[in-house]
Amino acid sequence: MVRSRKRKCLVVALVIVGALALIPAGSAGAQEACGGAGAIGDPCGDATGTGTDIFPDGVPGSTDDLDEGGLTTIVDQLGKNKIAINMTWLLFAGFLVLFMQAGFASVETGFTRAKNAAHTMTMNFVVFAVGVIGYWLVGFALQFGGVGGIAALGGTPPLTSKLCVGDWCLFGTKGFMLAGVYDVGVMGFFLFQVVFMDTAATIVTGSMAERWAWKPFLAFTLFMSMILYPVFGMWAWGGGFLATLGVNMDLGHGYVDFAGSGVVHAIGGLAALAGCIILGPRIGRFNADGSANPMPGHNLPLGILGVFILLFGWFGFNAGSTLAATDLRISVVAVNTLLASAFGAVSCMLWVGRKA
Repeated sequence: MVRSRKRKCLVVALVIVGALALIPAGSAGAQEACGGAGAIGDPCGDATGTGTDIFPDGVPGSTDDLDEGGLTTIVDQLGKNKIAINMTWLLFAGFLVLFMQAGFASVETGFTRAKNAAHTMTMNFVVFAVGVIGYWLVGFALQFGGVGGIAALGGTPPLTSKLCVGDWCLFGTKGFMLAGVYDVGVMGFFLFQVVFMDTAATIVTGSMAERWAWKPFLAFTLFMSMILYPVFGMWAWGGGFLATLGVNMDLGHGYVDFAGSGVVHAIGGLAALAGCIILGPRIGRFNADGSANPMPGHNLPLGILGVFILLFGWFGFNAGSTLAATDLRISVVAVNTLLASAFGAVSCMLWVGRKA
């Protein structure tokens, strides 16, 4: 039986080798020299992306052959390329921030007890789905319905309506369910902003893990995605009164928040604190004399994996907040993010070690 299997394997191997030997040399895997398109294509990209992509009827021989329409075509294409680069970066950064949801789910589930793992993981899944719907219905319009043009994304012309009392603007009034804002820049901006909202909402699921009933959790998720986060976000990022304190009250540059330390993390953290105060600690966490009883998480490797996923996603969170890959300072933001994470981790390690 064993010999028969060995013979069959040998026959199959010989057939594969023979078939490979019949392939003509150079027809597969052979690298052609750079310099243009060859028999198997354009291996170095030298002939891919040329003037014929802008002038399909023929490239002008010199600038003297360009009429006004041709020059306009070139300038327009340069502008479109710039916006396309920014849009690609914005979407990629948004995808990174979305991946942070897996990090939050892993951290929160890993550091809870095994009996509550399914509930915690499910909350992290559902908070995203319910939050996206709430933000689409109402939240985005309240936050950015009147933000105006965003130059890095081509102007986002539809976002022009907000409710103001004098010079003090309170919330946007356009873009509910994305109606009336069918614009490519707005769609990319919505995707990037909805995952920021989800981050703020997910902070709360971790703080109240193991003691949060399902219906209140759903109600809070809708409140966070439709009211709390969008309204404060509008005041800071959507042309609201906090952002214009510099103009209206001569207070420097007004409220400045580059990547969400206040809008996302402070709002999420304060909401989490309020929930913890209402719910109190887990049953059995503290004794009558105030001493604590340890309640270790059930899966430390899962929690640590989640931390690294969060770090990876944070590069999209921070560097993506430039909204533009053509702003080369994204490298500065990325390095600052990297250094901050390293120093934060080491500082925590030293502090815990000192306490021990």
